[in-house]
This record gives sequence, C-alpha cells and structure tokens, in this order.
Amino acid sequence: MTSQVEAQVKPHNVKEVVALLAEQFPLCFSLTGPAKPLKVGIFQDLAEKLQENPLISKTMLRQALRVYTSSWRYLEAVKEGAFRVDLSGVDGAVIDASQAEHAAATLAESKAKAQEARKARQQAERAKAKAAAVAAGDAAKPADAAKAAKPAYKKPEHKPSNRAAKAATLKSKPAAEPLKAAPVELKAVEDGQLVVGGKVLVKFGASPIAATVVELAKQDVVVQLASGMIVKTQRGSLFQA
Repeated sequence: MTSQVEAQVKPHNVKEVVALLAEQFPLCFSLTGPAKPLKVGIFQDLAEKLQENPLISKTMLRQALRVYTSSWRYLEAVKEGAFRVDLSGVDGAVIDASQAEHAAATLAESKAKAQEARKARQQAERAKAKAAAVAAGDAAKPADAAKAAKPAYKKPEHKPSNRAAKAATLKSKPAAEPLKAAPVELKAVEDGQLVVGGKVLVKFGASPIAATVVELAKQDVVVQLASGMIVKTQRGSLFQA
C-alpha cells in the first residue's frame, strides 16, 4: 500500500517548496498577504519536523528559506516591535531596531537593483524597436533616395544619447549613503565555540552582522541573520559576537 509521503509529488523548485511549507505550516508561512517574521533558528525546527519526509532535502529547504526571507513581502514585515513566530504561529522574540534597520536596508537595495534591471530591459527593447524601424525604412527606400533620407536619421540618433546620459547620471547617484560605523576589532571564533544556537558575527563587506548558528557541516556553517535570512558561509568568515 502506497504511503501518504510516497503519494505526494516531489517539489521540483524553490517555489514549490515554499508552497509546501505554507500548506504544512500556515500559521508561520504564507504565499500572499502580510508575511510574519520567522523565529531565529527556524531552519533547525523545520529540519527536525521534515526529517522523515524524503521529498525535501536540507539543501532545498535552505534555498527555500533564503528566497522566502529575501522577498520584499517578508522584508517589509521585519519592523521594530514586531514578534517573530515559530512553526505553530506562536509569538516569540521581538524585533529590535538594528534588525529592522538591516531588513529595511536590504529591501531598499533589492528594489534599487530591480529598478535598474527594469530600465535596462526597457532601453534594450526601445533600441531593438528603433533598429528594426530603421532597417525597414532602409529596405523600403530606393537607392537613389538614400542621400536625401540622411537628415531623417539625425533626430533618432540624438535621442538615445540623451537617454544614455540620463541613465549614466542616475546610475552614478548612489541610492543612499550607508551609515559609517566605528571600526570593530573582530576575534576569530574557535572551533569549541561553534555550536548550533551560538551567537556569532558574520563579515559581509566592511561591517559585521549578528547571526545565529543553525547548522555545522565540516568547513561550512549555516547561520541565520538578524533579518531572518539563512546564509551558508565558511568558518573563516565567523567571529566572536
């Protein structure tokens, strides 16, 4: 007799894994509407709950959490004073100001990148359409009228240069200047101090970010940032909190 797990269809991508999590833990995960900030260490809770489910590997689960916690809908929910929830939807720790600021900065950076990508696509589409129009015009005109038609090409050539200049100006302007923090003297985490649930600092760029260890795997360590995002890094990137 086929078991209930065997009868289920194995998810093929991250979106399907997130949908499965929302179905099994509806008080914690959602696909629409306002999201709820997740408890720090939620990955370990999920791994224990789903360890008997052969359809979802830890790698798929980690990727799904990374996508879910980096979505705009989730980052907008990570506000100061909001409660983190566990798999049963029970309120836990309260989000502090630094965690809320980190989520807001991540959200602003993500939106800025999306806007730049959208502008680049629009410019590429306009350039392609103009090139097609020019090619069609050249094919329709007789050879002896080519010289008379040259002035008509001057105006379209001028517009893209203006747009390119504006795009370069906008691109050169930073979205927001990051707050400069005083330099912090970092101390490497010793092997004996690396335990699941331990507090560490993760070095991203010039600023260390507070995180909690959720999984240890040889030289790799999986941590959960203050915003709730799950990140896989190396032991050499971790420092004492």
